[in-house]
Amino acid sequence: MRNVIFAINLTIDGCCDHTKTISDEELLEHYTQLLGEVDLLVFGRKTYQLMVPYWPDVAKTQSTTGAEKEFARTFDSIDKVVFSRSLDSVEGANTRIVRTNLQDEVLRLKEGQGKGILVGGVDLPSQLIELGLVDEYRVVIQPILAGEGRRLLQGVSLQEKLQVKLVDSKILRSGFVALRYLKP
Repeated sequence: MRNVIFAINLTIDGCCDHTKTISDEELLEHYTQLLGEVDLLVFGRKTYQLMVPYWPDVAKTQSTTGAEKEFARTFDSIDKVVFSRSLDSVEGANTRIVRTNLQDEVLRLKEGQGKGILVGGVDLPSQLIELGLVDEYRVVIQPILAGEGRRLLQGVSLQEKLQVKLVDSKILRSGFVALRYLKP
C-alpha cells in the first residue's frame, strides 16, 4: 500500500502561510529529494493554482538557479491529482481533476501501485488528517516568527489525539529543521 505523505513549511510560531515563509537552495534540494520518493502529487484547487503554472514555467526558463530548475523539472514530471469542484481545466497531460469523494478516492489511490503520494497545501491535508489518511508528516520548521497568518489544522477536529513517531531530523545550514514523523 502506498503512503500518503504530508509536507509543509511552518514558522516557529506555527504559521503555514506561504507568504510568510522563505526558501533557499538547500530547502529546494530537500524538497526535490522528497519528490524523488513519490510518483503522485495531490492538491486542492488553491495549492494547485499556487504551484501551476509557476513551477512548470520555471522548468522552461534559463534564468533560474540550479536548485530551482531541478525542483521545477522534477515537480513538472510527476503526475498530479487536483481535488476541485470549481476548476474547469488543468494544465499538463499528467494532471487530472477529481470531483468525487475525497476519502474514497484517496483510499483508491493508496491501494494502487507506485511510490508515495505527496499531499500539499492546508485545507485538503487537514481533511485527510481528520480522516486518518496521512501516514507520514514532513515538517520543515523555519527560523521565523511570523506573528500572524494561517495556522496549520485550524478548524480540524480530531476524534482522538494522534501520537506520531519522529524517525528523522536534519538541521539545514540556513537554520531550517526538517522533521519526518510516521503514524504508528
